[in-house]
Amino acid sequence: MTDLLAPLLGLPGVADAAESARDALARAHRHRTNLRNWPVTAAESAIRGARSSSALDGGAVQLDAAGVEPNDPVLAGALRVGQALEGGATTLVGVWQRAPLQALARLHALAAADLVDEQLLGRPRQDPEVSPRLDLVTRLVTWASAAPAPVLAAVVHGELLTLAPFGSGDGVIARAVSRLVTIATGLDPHGLGVPEVYWLRRAEEYRTAAAGFATGTPEGLGPWLLMCCRALEDGAREAVSIAEAAG
Repeated sequence: MTDLLAPLLGLPGVADAAESARDALARAHRHRTNLRNWPVTAAESAIRGARSSSALDGGAVQLDAAGVEPNDPVLAGALRVGQALEGGATTLVGVWQRAPLQALARLHALAAADLVDEQLLGRPRQDPEVSPRLDLVTRLVTWASAAPAPVLAAVVHGELLTLAPFGSGDGVIARAVSRLVTIATGLDPHGLGVPEVYWLRRAEEYRTAAAGFATGTPEGLGPWLLMCCRALEDGAREAVSIAEAAG
């Protein structure tokens, strides 16, 4: 199969941004706290990521005083998804690497459990565009590419945002899959980074960049890839701050 992602490395700044993201995440993993107590920081990363992802889709952000989510279906779904990925959960990673569509169905069942009827969980929309685009995502994941992991994560993230394959919980799923790609590729094996915070702080830019990605043009793809790489780099700094606090 032709490496569909290779040309993206020629877009201005993308290769350097991907390398910066990789370096930042490697430093986060080398932090003294994360060498032994990474499960603690991974748990906090999952919670922060879920809250930010929920807010990007109009859901709640805050947990109550007891640490339990309010009666908000978007946040509840985001937290379930975050828990499933926490610490680089090997079960879901293995499914993703073998059968990405099954992993997507599982993520939708978690994200949308309180949003749609049970019989719709894990079932993509009946739309002629959905199946071939999901097949493309599958091929991107399962075939080797010369593109670095930050670029792969950004492309799959953008594809799922653009396609909205389930019609519910799609934003939470797209951001979760971005995180899943970073775990599965070894870029962020313990899921310590929190790129979702960066995207939430720049929500309008995030949506504009995603719309640009959907055009498929170099002018649209470049800003999206750069933003996703910067989010990974910033998310690594967030991981270091979590580790420092846990220290």
